[in-house]
Amino acid sequence: MMDLNSIYSPKRLGIDATQDTRTAYQRDFDRIIFSSGFRRLQNKTQVFPLPGSVFVHNRLTHSLEVASVGRSLGSLVGEFIYKKEKEKLNKESRQFYKHNLYNVISSACLCHDIGNPAFGHSGEDAIASFFEKNESNFKSKFSEKEWTDFIYFEGNANAIRILTQQQSGKSEGGMGLTYATLVSIAKYPCESVARTKGILHRKKFGFFQSEKENFQKIASETQMIQENDKPLIYKRHPFVWLVEAADDICYNIIDLEDSHRLGIIDHDKCVNLLVDLIASLDAKGIDKVKNRLETISDKNEKISYLRAKSIGQLIQNSAKAYENNFELILNGDLDKSLLKLIQEGNNSANEILDKIEEFSVENIYNHHSVVEIENAGFNVMYELLSHFVSPILKQKKSKSEEKAIKLIPNQFLYEDGTDYQKVLGVLDYVSGMTDNYATELYRRIKGIEIGMRR
Repeated sequence: MMDLNSIYSPKRLGIDATQDTRTAYQRDFDRIIFSSGFRRLQNKTQVFPLPGSVFVHNRLTHSLEVASVGRSLGSLVGEFIYKKEKEKLNKESRQFYKHNLYNVISSACLCHDIGNPAFGHSGEDAIASFFEKNESNFKSKFSEKEWTDFIYFEGNANAIRILTQQQSGKSEGGMGLTYATLVSIAKYPCESVARTKGILHRKKFGFFQSEKENFQKIASETQMIQENDKPLIYKRHPFVWLVEAADDICYNIIDLEDSHRLGIIDHDKCVNLLVDLIASLDAKGIDKVKNRLETISDKNEKISYLRAKSIGQLIQNSAKAYENNFELILNGDLDKSLLKLIQEGNNSANEILDKIEEFSVENIYNHHSVVEIENAGFNVMYELLSHFVSPILKQKKSKSEEKAIKLIPNQFLYEDGTDYQKVLGVLDYVSGMTDNYATELYRRIKGIEIGMRR
């Protein structure tokens, strides 16, 4: 079982600690907020394309809300650990779990999507598909593990890269976050060749070969349990479950709220789904909720109120699931998400959450506007990679290929690096683009739009 005194660390990757009135974990939150990678999330699609007059969530607002939910979960679980394990905790650990775990979880939630490329999951698919379709041209230039990183490109692994890598001309250690925050976003703590469907912590992968050494430092500093060496696999860290739960809670409920604002789901149906969910999680409090609902006349406000109550109940139930499975979590043996545990232990909640998921898949994630932007985004990202990857790998470049490379900012160019490092630089550039910037650049290099850019 993991030692609660050893699974967190205020140390930072690549830089020394500095004196400050804020705790190390509060500084993490502020560093993320002020980073360019986080700011770019404001123009990255969450689910719906940004419609202009009707507000829907983008990656940035989603991340802020997940951070808020994560703070609540971290506070509840931190208090639980403090009370349950007080005699086993040293003085520093008592302070950490009571007053800082929620800062760690909130910071991790804030940056959990920072590695996602433009256009949501279709951006990830475009990157993976580009390399799959060009296997005969490129595969021989890379090792098996490097090639697997590309053909299964993963936003979670890209997040670790963005947060920890040293770009050309920039500081060592990336954003310089604490090991505690970095380990909390590692949902899939294995390398790409170890990814295995059906195994929760290996369903995807969590770090590229370029960040393998850094990830090993993170794992060592936070006492992660190593499951295998070749390929490298760790068991999930105990903090990860809280970040995952915060994300699961938000997208299950908030995507429904967005669909209501856009008129995709009938108002009464949306109300009934959320009321039934709250009733399944808090039978004693549902009458009070219904009475309050009667006093609200605005339709959007009704849904906002029910969204808040639903999230509140899911937070309470997730914290309780964590407590009930605490030993499994510390041993690295839990194989289900906290939300899945809630569903398995509550038939009514399971039925309602299944209904919400079924509705979301049928009417939200397959809505024509969502499918349109996924198709468009796939093509934009694929074409941008086509424009940059082949030239970056050539020793002798044509004039047009040299011009293509000049479009890539210097911090993404690794001219003296390996082919793997050079391509990762291109992926850093393309995956970091906002939807708007990627679309604009695509239009310009294709000649669809010509002229001086301000």
